[in-house]
Amino acid sequence: MFTGIIQAIGVLQQCSESQLVITATDAPFLGDVAVGDSIAVDGVCLTVETFDARGFTVSVSPETLQRTTLAAKAAVGAMVNLEPALRLGDRVGGHFVTGHVDGVGTVLAIAPTGISWTFTFSAPEAVAAYIIPKGSIAINGISLTIADCNEKGDEFSIAVIPHTYAETTLQFLRVGDGVNLEADLLGKYTRKFLQPQNAAAAVDKEIDLGFLQAHGYA
Repeated sequence: MFTGIIQAIGVLQQCSESQLVITATDAPFLGDVAVGDSIAVDGVCLTVETFDARGFTVSVSPETLQRTTLAAKAAVGAMVNLEPALRLGDRVGGHFVTGHVDGVGTVLAIAPTGISWTFTFSAPEAVAAYIIPKGSIAINGISLTIADCNEKGDEFSIAVIPHTYAETTLQFLRVGDGVNLEADLLGKYTRKFLQPQNAAAAVDKEIDLGFLQAHGYA
């Protein structure tokens, strides 16, 4: 589990068909990393296999390479956002992020607005259902707030403050680039619960004193 608060920027390279190496000499968490730890690389949860003071290596499955932007970024040695897994008791500054990418979106526009920036993205159908104004979304692992969206949710915009722009790879994005998208976890569970078959099942259960006692409420 992650929070979408990026702690370092690394450089992603591919050293074999299934192994990636991430160079991150300025990552503060490398001094406390261990083999088997989870690190979100551009929003993708990966497991550390080897590490040193300069970075770490991970293995990736063909599915991960197909469903994310990692293969394309590794091919050109691109910058990636890094976040170690959340520890029990850590401050949750963003929102709950699992590191399981739901789909790849595209940068549609980047517009300066005073000292900030407005980014506009497209979203595939698998993500669009969870896009709402003022909702949360992880873009390349960054916890961000949706400023606005169209009715379908397949186009949305975010406002980026100078700190977030400078401390993440948002500064390197260009129109047409692909981005890893993860919808809000709470939104996924809520939508599933509200699907007709689940809602009907809930209505069918009579909630009375006996039901409450059986479930620990009395």
